[in-house]
Amino acid sequence: MTEEIWIVDDDRGVRFVLAEALRDAGLTVREFGEVASVRAALHETRPALLLTDVRMPGEDGLGLLGELQARGIGPVIVMSAYTDVATTAAAYRAGAVDYLAKPFDLDHAVASVQRALASVASPTVAGNHVTVANHALLGESAPMREVFRLIGRVAASDLNVLITGETGTGKELVARALHEESARHEKPFVALNTAAIPSELLESELFGHEAGAFTGATRRVAGRFEQAEGGTLFLDEIGDMPLALQTRLLRVLAGGEFYRVGGRELIRGNVRIVAATHQDLAVRVAAGQFRADLMHRLDVVRIELPPLRTRRSDIPLLAQHFLAATAQELKLPPKRFSRAALKLVAQRDYPGNVRELENLCRRLAVIAPGSEILPADLGAGASAPGGGEWTDALREWAVAALAGGEADIHARARAALDQTLLQAAMQASEGHRQNAAQALGVGRNTLTRKLGASRTRKN
Repeated sequence: MTEEIWIVDDDRGVRFVLAEALRDAGLTVREFGEVASVRAALHETRPALLLTDVRMPGEDGLGLLGELQARGIGPVIVMSAYTDVATTAAAYRAGAVDYLAKPFDLDHAVASVQRALASVASPTVAGNHVTVANHALLGESAPMREVFRLIGRVAASDLNVLITGETGTGKELVARALHEESARHEKPFVALNTAAIPSELLESELFGHEAGAFTGATRRVAGRFEQAEGGTLFLDEIGDMPLALQTRLLRVLAGGEFYRVGGRELIRGNVRIVAATHQDLAVRVAAGQFRADLMHRLDVVRIELPPLRTRRSDIPLLAQHFLAATAQELKLPPKRFSRAALKLVAQRDYPGNVRELENLCRRLAVIAPGSEILPADLGAGASAPGGGEWTDALREWAVAALAGGEADIHARARAALDQTLLQAAMQASEGHRQNAAQALGVGRNTLTRKLGASRTRKN
């Protein structure tokens, strides 16, 4: 075997800069522009490592990866500008040891190659069947690319995963993606929000119960662990689980066995656990509200979801997706955002993260009157961020004035509004009345009359 590093990419520029970086690191590099030339070269020699793009004219990189895996040639690192969950997960399932999202940092790429070369053996995953799921996880920002990379790398394993992030960031979507891209995808995905179930019922929800176990238990009921047999159990808001139940869950995670409530039959389960929380479990452990040993059992691999405010570049993509998806779901005429409206949507703050953005788009899909969503459809204050502050102040003044029994507040408010607008317009136009009137959308005579009235009131 030669010690050459092979680079397969139809983009000549990518091949050049990556090859130069690897040569600077003391490695021997050979470049290929398409899969066919790689296949021909394999008749004569094999690479020490191969880096391949995913999408190329003719055969794609994933097909080449599968062929190399079957022939025991590797390790292989996949490169792509398409970092969706399905593509990333498919690369890892087919045997890739790493996934570089374009545009990548050259130092990171060289380090990835050196790690792969230093490894004793490249990991393999049985099965070459690739399933492409229609994931609702979307994003092209750097934080989301890292999330997709982690999902792709972890999905094929059976390791427990802890998903953290603020409310509304899409933790259940990540859990579903982990399930759908795993070997368990044909088995059930069962979700349970531990904060939404009363503590006295949560044990029965998780482990099931026998007839007569408690008042109202007239028959045997399987719990979520049994329902998820062979598949994935997603425990949302795990940080709110009662301490007593944490102890029992720890036993199940340690031994894979449990009893139904009121039962004597020992049940052995085969379930992958994916948990999620918006809380800092370490803080809850320090406060005595969460078991440290349970946290370590759940936190084998952690995927942290970024809040929407740190990935604003993804907002237009998400907004257009949610608008189209809602129209399709509710069988509504399709709508689209005007450029100005989409810009305003991206400027908004979303304390509720992706869920809040989705709710906004669902509302617009239903109530916006035209086929194009305009800034006016976004509601009060849409034309400028923070535009509602002055009306809030006006409202507070009016409430106080009415409570104090003051009279004629409408005329006083209108006079104050006119005076403020006139002063701002004259200042902006450097005292030029015609320009000030045009900016305000009034006639010059109207502006002159209002200025006169303003001076009279001052005197």
